[in-house]
Order: sequence, then C-alpha cells, then structure tokens
Amino acid sequence: MAKALSLFSITPSGDGYELHIEDEDGEVLELVASFEQLDLISEEIDRQLDGDEDEALSADEEPSDEDEE
Repeated sequence: MAKALSLFSITPSGDGYELHIEDEDGEVLELVASFEQLDLISEEIDRQLDGDEDEALSADEEPSDEDEE
C-alpha cells in the first residue's frame, strides 16, 4: 500500500542532486539523480498536473441538468 508523502527536498551534490523523500511514518528514502533525470521528473509532474487541470476545467464547463431545462 502506498504511503503519504510527508517531506520532499532536493539539494545539489557533486555532479548531481540528492533527493530526500520522507513518508508519513518518518521513513526517509535518499536518492542521487542527474540533471537529466530531474528534468524528466519535472516534465512528468507538469504533464500530470496539466492533465488534472484540463480535467477539472472541462468538468466545470459541462452543463448541469439544471442548465438543460
């Protein structure tokens, strides 16, 4: 079962970046990523958020039953 994200940070480190991801239980996952990997993560986050925003906006534009009467 997936755990809830509690804390997330990125710090420069040598030739890359250290990612620190803490879950709701206080467990920490530390990863090293390159600039290119962070760029791919960023692009995927943007893609997901844009899709969610598009869905929310299209749901707001759909006529309600009251509008059809």
